[in-house]
Amino acid sequence: MMSTWDRSKGSFLAVIAAPALWIVLFFVVPLSVIWAYSFGRTLGLTEVAVTGTLANYARVFDPVYLMIFGKSLVFAGLTTAVCLLVGFPYALAMTFASDRGKILLLLGIMLPFWTNLLVRTYALMAVMRTEGYINDVFGLVGLGPFEMLHTNFAVIVGLVYVHLPFIVLPLYSTLDRMDRSLIEASLDLGAGHITTMLKVVIPIAKPGILSAIMLTFIPALGSYLTPDLLGGPDSQMIASVIERQFKRANDWPFGAALSFMLMYLTLLAMGLRALYERRQSGARTAGEA
Repeated sequence: MMSTWDRSKGSFLAVIAAPALWIVLFFVVPLSVIWAYSFGRTLGLTEVAVTGTLANYARVFDPVYLMIFGKSLVFAGLTTAVCLLVGFPYALAMTFASDRGKILLLLGIMLPFWTNLLVRTYALMAVMRTEGYINDVFGLVGLGPFEMLHTNFAVIVGLVYVHLPFIVLPLYSTLDRMDRSLIEASLDLGAGHITTMLKVVIPIAKPGILSAIMLTFIPALGSYLTPDLLGGPDSQMIASVIERQFKRANDWPFGAALSFMLMYLTLLAMGLRALYERRQSGARTAGEA
């Protein structure tokens, strides 16, 4: 008897053909072109010769660019850590809230996310500038004004504001499916709330936490608009350097090499996460055996 796959293969191919063609034409092909450019050199204003050279990748290891890569990793790491510290309690509150409370909390985290990123960034600039609302409040109590805009602090605040939904929603999805009887059993057996959180809730939510960290860290690492508008000369991240190579310096091969170094770092992080999950799955299988 023919399997379901054999009977529906034609229908499946008909459905998948259009999105597959779209991905190939508008993702795989352009990405392949940029990848090829990373092994080339600029001949003129618009011409790039793909020669197979590794000189562009060698330039990436210049101390100046390594410092910018390191700063980008630090900014992305701090953003992810702050988002996790803020987002985990928020997701936990959503989990145990009433149905009406869940809707209100979800709207609270999603409404800014539905607003254009440029509008949100300019709103933060209005709030954090020297004549902004925060300094107005400090002025009422005789403090300030404080210089917040165009600093590393402003960049971290902006990145957290932009990426907070990326960490709250996966955490809420994981926590909402949690068996709450385990929490009740832990409390009934004498464990305190903090112990229950550390020994029961966090281990159960670990897969969601890892997914949320990845979903936050990767976009934060490649952020361009937020650090460009909120940061100063010492706050530039690697995306700003890539933009300059393509638009101002007209050095597409080096810009392509920087772009793919960023992609290689992303793939490395995803590979390490997959390896960790495989080892955890193997350990659970061995424990059950």
